[in-house]
Amino acid sequence: MIKLKRVISLLCVFAVLTAFMFAGTFTVNAANTNNDDWLHCKGDKIYDMNGNEVWLTGANWFGFNCSENVFHGAWYDVKTILTSVADRGIGLLRIPISTELLYSWMAGTPNKVSSVTAANNPPYHVCNPDFYDTATGKTKNSMEIFDIIMGYCKELGIKVMIDVHSPDANNSGHMYPLWYGLTTPTAGVITTQKWIDTLVWLANKYKNDDTILAFDLKNEPHGKRGYTGGTAPSDMAKWDNSTDENNWKYAAEKCSKAILAVNPKLLMVIEGVEQYPKTEKGYTYDTPDVWGASGDAAPWHGAWWGGNLRGVKDYPVNLGALNSQIVYSPHDYGPSVYNQTWFDKDFTTQTLLDDYWYDSWAYIDDKGIAPLLIGEWGGHMDAGKNQKWMTLLRDYMVKNRISHTFWCINPNSGDTGGLIGNDWATWDEAKYALLKPALWQANGKFIGLDHQIPLGSKGISLNQYYGGTIPDPDPDPVLLGDANEDGAVDILDCALIKQYILNPETKINKKNADMNSDGEIDALDFAALKAQLLKG
Repeated sequence: MIKLKRVISLLCVFAVLTAFMFAGTFTVNAANTNNDDWLHCKGDKIYDMNGNEVWLTGANWFGFNCSENVFHGAWYDVKTILTSVADRGIGLLRIPISTELLYSWMAGTPNKVSSVTAANNPPYHVCNPDFYDTATGKTKNSMEIFDIIMGYCKELGIKVMIDVHSPDANNSGHMYPLWYGLTTPTAGVITTQKWIDTLVWLANKYKNDDTILAFDLKNEPHGKRGYTGGTAPSDMAKWDNSTDENNWKYAAEKCSKAILAVNPKLLMVIEGVEQYPKTEKGYTYDTPDVWGASGDAAPWHGAWWGGNLRGVKDYPVNLGALNSQIVYSPHDYGPSVYNQTWFDKDFTTQTLLDDYWYDSWAYIDDKGIAPLLIGEWGGHMDAGKNQKWMTLLRDYMVKNRISHTFWCINPNSGDTGGLIGNDWATWDEAKYALLKPALWQANGKFIGLDHQIPLGSKGISLNQYYGGTIPDPDPDPVLLGDANEDGAVDILDCALIKQYILNPETKINKKNADMNSDGEIDALDFAALKAQLLKG
C-alpha cells in the first residue's frame, strides 16, 4: 500500500535565522575501544557476547538519505539534539542513507552537504563546530560529518543501525521500490552489485568499531502485480526461491553473505515486501491476475511496503552458519498513513493479529523463527484511531519484547510528525509519553547497548544492568536537617522548616528536612531538629 513520508524541509533560510541560537563544542572521543558490543540471535531473541538478552529500542532520524546528505536539523547543533535523544532513552538510532551517498564515500569523493550550520567563532557564533573545517573555512564533507556523528553516538552510549533508504539521494527516494535500477546524478546507475559493494565497504570501514551494530539492507522493498498476467513484472520486489534479480529474498541473502564475510558480527536486518501470493491456494507470482478481484478472491496477500514477511514461512533467508545474524524487520503504520481494511472496525489487538499482524510477521516471533525489529512505526497523536493503533502495537511489542525503532525524531515527516518540534529542541511530550514505556529501562534508568558507556545522563550500561550495579535513581546525598541545602545544619534550617509548616509553598529540601523519615514535613520534624541543635 502506498505510504508517503512527505518531507517538508526547513532549510537554508531557516538555518541562517536560527543557528545563532544554539552553541556548543564537542571533541570526538573514542571513549570505548573494547569492540565488545556485537550482537547475535538465537530463536526469537537477541543476545550480547556474554549470552545476555538485549532489547533494541530506539527511533529514526532521517536526512543522510535526502538531497542534503546530512541529518535534517543540522542547521541546529547536532550534538545538543543527540544528547537529548540519549537522555530520553533512545538507545538505537536507525539512520536512513542512500546508496548514492555511500558510493561517493567509497569512491573517495564524498558528496557535499547542504543546510548545515558549521561555525566556530566564539563567543559570537558557535554551532556544530566539529563540522567546521578550519583549513578551508568551509563545512566538512558528508563522510567527515557522518564519522563525527558516530563519535558523538559512541560518547553518548547510542548504537546505530544503517538503513539503505533509497538508491539515490532523494527526499522522496523511499518511493522507488527496488534496490537497483535507478540512475543517480553522482553514482550513475545503481546496480545490485553496486548496492552490495557500498555496504561491504561501509562494513569494512567500521568493522573495528561497534557503534554500528546492524545494517537494514533496503528500506521497504515493494511493488505489486498489474492486471497483465504472466510472470511478475521486473519493477516490483518479490519473495520466492528464484534467482531473479528482483527476488528480494535472494538479493538479501547475496548481500548479507558479502557483508558478513567482512564482519560476521553485524546484524542483518531484512524487511519484507508488499505483495505475496496466496501459496496456501497454490498461487505463485506466475498466477494470472483476476481483474477487480479483492479480499478472498484476490491471488495476493497485500501489506504495507516492506511489511509482508509471509515468504519467511515458505522460503526463509538462509545464511548457513551465520543465520544467527538474521533479524526480520516489518514496518507497520496506522490509519493516519493509510486506512487499511483492518482498521474498518472497532479493532483490538486480537483483530489486528487475526486480520494482518500474525500471518504477515508476528508468527516469526511467536514460533521462535528469528527476532523481529519493527523498523518503522509511529504517527500523529489524533486522540482517535491512529493513537489507539499506536498504543496497541506498543503494548504488543513490550509484552513480546519485540525490538523497534520509532518513526521518527524529525518534525518534518508529513504523514507522521516527529518526536521533536520544529525548533529541534522542544519534545512532543504526549507522543514521547506514548513511546517511553517501549524503551528499555529498569528502576527508572534507561538501559543502553554498550557494555561500558551508560546511555546518556539518565541511563546505564549493559555491564551495570547485568552486573546488578544499577545506580540509585536519586543519587543525591541526604544531609539530614539541611533544609536549605547550604551544607550546614543550623538554626536557619529550623526556621525554614517552621516556615514550610506554615506555608507548604516554601522551597525546601524535603528529604533533608524529613527528620523522622515518615514522608511528611511537620511539627515532629521541627521538634527533632530543634532537639538535635540544642543537644549540641
